[in-house]
Amino acid sequence: MDARFTPEQDHIRRTLRELLRKRCSPGDVRAAVDTPAGYDPALWVALAQDLGLPGLAIPEAHGGVGGTTTELALAAEELGRPLVPSPMLATAVLAAPLVAALGIDAQRADLLPRIASGALTAALAVPGTALANVLSLTGEPRRDWAGGGRAGGVQAAQRAGGWRLYGQVGQVLDGHSAGLLLVAAHAGGYARSRTLLFLVPGDAPGLVRTRQTSLDATRPQARLELRDVPAELLGDGEADAGDALSRALVRVGDVAAAVLAAEAVGSADRILELTVEHALRREQFGRAIGSFQAVKHRLADVYVQVQAARSAAYYAAWETASTATTTHGGERVGGIALAQALESLRTAAAEGIQLHGGIGFTWEHEAQLYFKRAAGDELLFGPVHRLRAHAAEAARLFDTGEVAV
Repeated sequence: MDARFTPEQDHIRRTLRELLRKRCSPGDVRAAVDTPAGYDPALWVALAQDLGLPGLAIPEAHGGVGGTTTELALAAEELGRPLVPSPMLATAVLAAPLVAALGIDAQRADLLPRIASGALTAALAVPGTALANVLSLTGEPRRDWAGGGRAGGVQAAQRAGGWRLYGQVGQVLDGHSAGLLLVAAHAGGYARSRTLLFLVPGDAPGLVRTRQTSLDATRPQARLELRDVPAELLGDGEADAGDALSRALVRVGDVAAAVLAAEAVGSADRILELTVEHALRREQFGRAIGSFQAVKHRLADVYVQVQAARSAAYYAAWETASTATTTHGGERVGGIALAQALESLRTAAAEGIQLHGGIGFTWEHEAQLYFKRAAGDELLFGPVHRLRAHAAEAARLFDTGEVAV
């Protein structure tokens, strides 16, 4: 393994950090989350057209950069530092790889170039609160995870005019603003029960989208109601389409875990920087609080934890980019890295609030945004103990089977 970054990868980091330093202050973040879209469209255009962020991992043949998970992770780390609200995660990490893996040639040729250019944003709509299970991060999805033909979830019916969708989906990342929705729905009835993905335009008739109040406002979520909504099947509908979707979701889950781990590391690193700066400025008993040994020890512990999480995130990104799957020796590398990163962010945010003193608890200070990001990501993709437990189960760490002598 060569741990050095290429000149192109270093350029992505430097250029992105410089742009965000100018365009994404704490005030800019607060203003962006209060807009109807939940992010700054002008900043998204700059990220897409000037830096090509949504197309980093899209093949050059479809208008992308042709990069790997490593480039996505490095970009996510920089986006995580100021907690940039953007459709990057929903569009480039969750939706675009599914279009690339499952779509027919015409669908890829139509959708991927528009996603790569930033002109089209997308979101993955998974019924219920099972996103972490569907991506195989904290467990394996049940066979009927899209509804199973019973009440709840989303049902798909094939009519003379094409497919129609019925049902409701909650907690869809950027679902209120995405131009394209990838909706998982149950099809086939009892005899041929399977889950398929369908393409639904954001302005489709019968589609009702409502932005929900979420703990982390920088990750806006929506509830979708589908009332006889016309939809296009993603892929060709072959007999093994359900199995192909399951394999694709596992792959997307591995990539998403590595990218989210890098993003959490960027957030943890930034709140640690803010806390150190405050500790060097804030005086108590005639000296800076950062000079007290107890404070030094607490900050040093956070620093070590963040650096360990960074190493794990970089390795997970490299492993995902180097192989067709993120398993190494049976391990879920992405899930382990994500657990480490989320724990480091939670610790760094909590220590940041404590060491900022009274100001750290106020609504006006940005420390609370990092704490909410840590808690919100654990609710969506964790919690940490389940990420680790599932990785251990996949690696068979606690297999008690007898060994033949």
